[in-house]
Amino acid sequence: QVQLVESGGGLVQAGGSLRLSCAASGSILRIYDMAWHRQAPGKQRELVATITSGGTSNYTNSVKDRFTISRDNAKRTMYLQMDSLKPEDTAVYFCNARVENWRTSTYWGQGTQVTVSS
Repeated sequence: QVQLVESGGGLVQAGGSLRLSCAASGSILRIYDMAWHRQAPGKQRELVATITSGGTSNYTNSVKDRFTISRDNAKRTMYLQMDSLKPEDTAVYFCNARVENWRTSTYWGQGTQVTVSS
């Protein structure tokens, strides 16, 4: 099996920064695309940022120039550096990854809470 574990969430004031991590473990031959999603209370889950195995990244417009996605393939870990945080960034942040073992499947983490106070 494959496990994705997020960490790094917490409470921060508006304008502050947080760095989220997503560590993959288990039966893994290769990790393809990885992504961060978030879900605010009463809202649908939304895609925040994606990164390919080669490091190409994309962002939703609301976080461009504030968030930076990266990954360390040797450590099987993805990161999300969040700067200039706003109250509207408050949400549970989830990571997912497309992983190859005996087949290729998408796995999700359990999420980490990010709360930005005004």
